[in-house]
Amino acid sequence: MAGMSKLMLCFCFWAVLAIAAAGQGKPNVLLIAVDDLKPVLGCYGDRVARTPSIDKLAKRGRVFQMAYCNQAVCAPSRNNLMTGSLSTTLGIYNLSTNFRKAVPDAVTLTQLFMTNGWRAEGIGKIFHVGHGNHGDEASWSVPFQPEKVIAYADPKSSAGGQLTREEALFANEHLGNISSLPRGAAWEAAEVEDNAYPDGRIAEEGIRRLRARAKEPGQPFFLALGFVKPHLPLCAPKKYWDLYDRNKFKLARFQRPPEGAPHYAGKTLLELNQYEPIPERGPLSNDLQRTLIHAYYASVSYMDAQVGRVLDELDRLGLGSNTIVLLWGDHGWHLGDHGSWTKHTNYEQANRIPLIIAAPGVTKGGGRTMQPAGTVDIYPTLAELAGLRTDGLPQKLDGVSLVPVLRDPSARVREFTTHVFPRQRGREHVLGRAVRTGRYRLIEWKPAGGPESSADIELYDYKADPDERKNLAGVRPDVVRSLRKILAGMPEARRPL
Repeated sequence: MAGMSKLMLCFCFWAVLAIAAAGQGKPNVLLIAVDDLKPVLGCYGDRVARTPSIDKLAKRGRVFQMAYCNQAVCAPSRNNLMTGSLSTTLGIYNLSTNFRKAVPDAVTLTQLFMTNGWRAEGIGKIFHVGHGNHGDEASWSVPFQPEKVIAYADPKSSAGGQLTREEALFANEHLGNISSLPRGAAWEAAEVEDNAYPDGRIAEEGIRRLRARAKEPGQPFFLALGFVKPHLPLCAPKKYWDLYDRNKFKLARFQRPPEGAPHYAGKTLLELNQYEPIPERGPLSNDLQRTLIHAYYASVSYMDAQVGRVLDELDRLGLGSNTIVLLWGDHGWHLGDHGSWTKHTNYEQANRIPLIIAAPGVTKGGGRTMQPAGTVDIYPTLAELAGLRTDGLPQKLDGVSLVPVLRDPSARVREFTTHVFPRQRGREHVLGRAVRTGRYRLIEWKPAGGPESSADIELYDYKADPDERKNLAGVRPDVVRSLRKILAGMPEARRPL
């Protein structure tokens, strides 16, 4: 019996090692989602930005120079990420409609990993919660831990500690009575520690979860951290404001709508003017513009420091060698170009995003690529890196895997990416479907399912006109025909649900 006990103990010991080894063969995933982040990062060539942590990540990962969201607004963009489906496939273009209304049985990105043995945890903002929308319990192994998107350290910033308009929207409170609530401050620079604001607390909880996962080496994990800055309000500890000389910030070179663009295609202050001291209508004074740009950069540096804390802990725990790290911005942000602020357009500054993927053993030596990439490409990319099959899913995957580009930055998996934004054209609801190639962007505005003859067209040449000063659709019919042919070959956009 003693010999048998020793044999059983030995067997159990080797069985545990085998299970651990099997787990080690599955890479962990650390998804870092950042709200409202345009590529104002040192690794993207911004000489003003102070972003050492993300720049360090870029050195060991692939930097996608031409990455774009598939819709420049929070909820649809996060649907694109988590389902791998375009907004035009789902038929969801707004903040309030949950993605499961379109595909009730959709297998989200984290669900795919969960069904294959990963533990999926989330903190902060991954799905959009607010404006009547909610999260998705089925996407997580343990209850998701949210954090506030709208938060102040000084009660004076929220009308003396009252519930403000944007706080109510994100808390799903008083949705039918928002305009009666006070406006909160558009920015804040308080003398506080990093954890006084949500991103500091998200980093701390992320570190705690990594430490817990390090104690279970046989259990692969998918940890999603949703940092909220630089989403409005632009609040960051004062030390991050002090990194910058506000006089060195340059205002947008071109602050008018593109010549010849449809009048409904752009925007001005919507969302920004829900905060003090922003006027109801523009234009904004130069001083106010410079303050907002300063606040945006300070918020980015604050977020960058929190990302750095998490990445440092990942490496300290010895997890970095077996963890895929992916950093993604849900959409870009206008900083005064075209007279626009925030997102919600089909133009370059609202749609270009940072996308950095570091995959151990795959992205050797880092480097940049000009491969056009979209948010929907992330689902199939992570699936392939983890060796997971995606055939037979209830939802349509609209993206392509970027793994060939991760191995070789000169590889090409396609020549364009696409995005969309809805607008009202008189009494009509129209969709602006866009194609972005290495040189051009074409936007076709028409009702979903409407005839091509009903479309308004925009065309921009980023080699000749990077500021989108003039719509060239009327003078470049050859390019228009070529790019509209791409759109015609794609499935028709689904009508809004």
